Order: sequence, then structure tokens, then C-alpha cells
Amino acid sequence: MNCRTIEHTADIGIEVEAGSLDELFAGAASGMFSLMVAPDSVSPAESREVSLQAADLGELMFLWLNELLYLSGANGLLFSSFDVKRIEGFALEAEVKGEPADPGRHRMRQDVKAATYHELLVEERGDGWFARVIFDV
Repeated sequence: MNCRTIEHTADIGIEVEAGSLDELFAGAASGMFSLMVAPDSVSPAESREVSLQAADLGELMFLWLNELLYLSGANGLLFSSFDVKRIEGFALEAEVKGEPADPGRHRMRQDVKAATYHELLVEERGDGWFARVIFDV
């Protein structure tokens, strides 16, 4: 899996390449949280289950990332482990792990408000998958 940050006017984005769709969605989540906090500072101490249904893969990516942001904000958690157990059609089941945010221990980077539909792309390319997501910061 390969993830890189891309600059975008007042926002920020990521591009992710992976060998499978499960890895792509896990990589996008990991990339998004790495914009927010140093990943090695977050322990996978607590888990949450995530189940989503969408109309297409782009919407599924949008819903996935925004659900993780919601879970993070509503529960005061930071996530560092993303196990996408199944993507079938346009449904996703995953387990995410993290811990309560601790400003004294976690090295916070920037606040990601939401994944957007702007330039959102999820597509199969050759022998793998590619995604681009722009975030409102």
C-alpha cells in the first residue's frame, strides 16, 4: 500500500494505491489519521465496529472516512489500526482500533473536518486500486 499527501488550495488530500480494495480503504483511513496525529503515538487499545452501505465505491469511501471522523470526534478517540474485513458490492464491514486522545502524549498535527466529494476518485487500475480524497481542514 502506498499513500501520499497532495496539496490542494485551502484543503489537503491524499492519494492511495493498494493491491486490493480492502487495503485501499484501510490505507485511506490510515492516511487521513496520519494527517491528524503521528500514527506511532496512538495505541490500538479500544475497538469499534463499522458497517456501511453506499450506492457506489466513491460514496462508500466518503461515508467510511466521515464515519471514522464522527467516531473520533464523538468519542474523543484517535485511531491507528484499520481492519477492513469485507467489502462486498458497495457494503463495508471493518474493525478500527485506537485510544482516547491525550494532548500530553499524542503529537497532534492538523484538524481534519471532513472528507469531501471534490475530486473524489476510487478506481481499479491495472493490477490494483487507486483513490484520491480531498479533506476540508
